[in-house]
Amino acid sequence: MTNISIGKNGEEIAKNYLAKQGFKILETNRHFSKLSEIDIIAQDKDTLVFVEVKTRKTDICGSPMEAITKTKYNHIRQGLFIYLQENPKYKKYRIDAISVILKPEVKIEHLKNI
Repeated sequence: MTNISIGKNGEEIAKNYLAKQGFKILETNRHFSKLSEIDIIAQDKDTLVFVEVKTRKTDICGSPMEAITKTKYNHIRQGLFIYLQENPKYKKYRIDAISVILKPEVKIEHLKNI
């Protein structure tokens, strides 16, 4: 598996997880600039949720959450504000992070409002 296919697999797992939790998936892999991409944009009741997904084959080298740096967070925020300008009907929003570890078994961690 390449890093790209691992990431796509993790995003599919995260989308399915969110759907089972009652989220409505609005968009995936939305690019706002060369540096700003949001993996999943979803709706949780009346709140717009911007989700960053990090996937690893195993947790040997640590948690996937550790890969969400301050720079990455700021890039997500840039995209978030562009999206809100394009969609002014949304008043409530948050940023969530989902980590997916694939082996030895699939493990999902969901942090809300990071």
